[in-house]
Amino acid sequence: MLFYTQLPLNRHSQERKDSNWLLQKQTSNSRWVLVKNNQSLFKKDQPELVFLNYEQVRNLPLWDAIFLGAMENSGYFAIDVSEVADDVLETYTEQHEFKDIRSYGMVVDMALGSIASLSRGLCHWHATHRFCGRCGSKNKLIEAGHARLCTNDACKHMTFPRTDPAVIMLVTHVFPDGVERCLMGRQAAWPEGVYSTLAGFVDPGESLEQAVIREVEEEAGVQVQEVEYVASQSWPFPSSIMLGFFAKTNNPEIYVDKDELDDAKWFSRKDLNDFSEWGHQEPGYKLTRKDSISRYLVETWRNQGE
Repeated sequence: MLFYTQLPLNRHSQERKDSNWLLQKQTSNSRWVLVKNNQSLFKKDQPELVFLNYEQVRNLPLWDAIFLGAMENSGYFAIDVSEVADDVLETYTEQHEFKDIRSYGMVVDMALGSIASLSRGLCHWHATHRFCGRCGSKNKLIEAGHARLCTNDACKHMTFPRTDPAVIMLVTHVFPDGVERCLMGRQAAWPEGVYSTLAGFVDPGESLEQAVIREVEEEAGVQVQEVEYVASQSWPFPSSIMLGFFAKTNNPEIYVDKDELDDAKWFSRKDLNDFSEWGHQEPGYKLTRKDSISRYLVETWRNQGE
């Protein structure tokens, strides 16, 4: 299963528009997560997301609460506390700490990780859409945090959360020695030795398949065919949806664009067995993070050869 895609909540898309229904969900057996500067509240040194009850959050800005969904008669909400004074937050940080979900992403419970990623993504969207894109007036939160409304009565433009589509692809080729290899690249800013699948954002006016073909040729100079969709993953870092593909090429010659990649290489399944994990300090090649769709594509392909 893919990380950040296992949300256990019912989003209640219609009910959340009802203020009375929403108030009842807030005050009765509700569970609250806090987000500060894109970091979620976890137990100290533990991959366990902290859920607070209504009484514990009453002194926080509940008017900007975001409804995440409901499960087992409990409403789940998020509050962005990035602008709340530190002395107010001390109550919550005595035994807890704000951490990036990605620091725990590979070991946190998948359902809880999905709740944390949803809350982070929605909080980021609100923080970056405070003003109307049409007239510049202030926006306000509506529909339980799933829309924003321009406060200018002459405008009243509504905006909704957006995700940026990005394609991510594992390209393969069967070489003259009969061995199938996959194409992986690395960026200079990555930890030493880490190689991953190629990826890039979808341009306006192109299909997902066209984006796969364009990105591989731009980054590695390789022309691909037989583009096959595999899976997708929410990736709110800050606001992407990753669309995973397999593709094949008839010509394995690599011409790396140094503005795009630091390096690109072909690796066999046997080669991958010698890779160490992301975060390990020993020299040599390393696989990408286990919570990424990149790793999912690599492992899916590797298992096909068993």
